[in-house]
Amino acid sequence: MIRYLLDTDIVSLLQDGNASVIAHVASIPPEQVATSIITVEEQLSAWYTLLRKARTTEQLVPVYERMTRTVSFLGRVPLLSFTDEAATAFDTLRQQFPRRGRMDLRIAAIALTCRVTLVTRNLTDFSDITGLTIEDWSQIV
Repeated sequence: MIRYLLDTDIVSLLQDGNASVIAHVASIPPEQVATSIITVEEQLSAWYTLLRKARTTEQLVPVYERMTRTVSFLGRVPLLSFTDEAATAFDTLRQQFPRRGRMDLRIAAIALTCRVTLVTRNLTDFSDITGLTIEDWSQIV
């Protein structure tokens, strides 16, 4: 049963070897940790942007290598999708927080509808969402 949803920032820290995030993830059974399809979209979009900007082989190769590692990593992590229920929750959140980032609100909607704890270091954008449980694993405790 999934208990924790890693947001995009935490997934990036995990991929980059952040000791605190790695320690937290290692302390929890793997079947309890997931990320969202929104994180997949954000990560792949970032790599696509860098690929489009690359003009030389020297610029392309490292981006493709990092993208390969990203896709491989994401293929090993359970994913929570953006369901009809999450879309409804997102619409409500957009009304409550019209200036908040859409991707953050989509991730929050997934966490709310799946009734899981959102793991994020972005406490500012998530702490005032009613019913959303959040934890920051980026800090050594």
